[in-house]
Amino acid sequence: MEDDLLQKTIGEAARTAREGLGLTQAQVAQKAGMSAQVYGRIERGGMMPSVPALRRLAVALGVSPAVLLDMSPREVPTTDKDLPPEIRKAVGVLRTWPKSKVAVGCGLLHVLDAAPMREE
Repeated sequence: MEDDLLQKTIGEAARTAREGLGLTQAQVAQKAGMSAQVYGRIERGGMMPSVPALRRLAVALGVSPAVLLDMSPREVPTTDKDLPPEIRKAVGVLRTWPKSKVAVGCGLLHVLDAAPMREE
């Protein structure tokens, strides 16, 4: 993939993830430890983030770096190939969370697991 196309791909994926979270560019930039101007340039496809910045962006947006790089599942090395796509995505998000957040998420899962659900 050409660098210009990759920059645009990263920017579009970041914008999509940010908008899905309902965050502003400034909020994502702050979470990722960069200025809003730099984040804006990345999102517009005008700047290639460094690897550490890409990682911080992925954490701030709650996505795998592979999502920002628009990598197909075949390109992403995984040992969870037998899992459905939804579960693999959830595992990818959980891997970015700190232990304290994982503990809260597990608590929520236990509550959901215990709740009676009707089949649709």
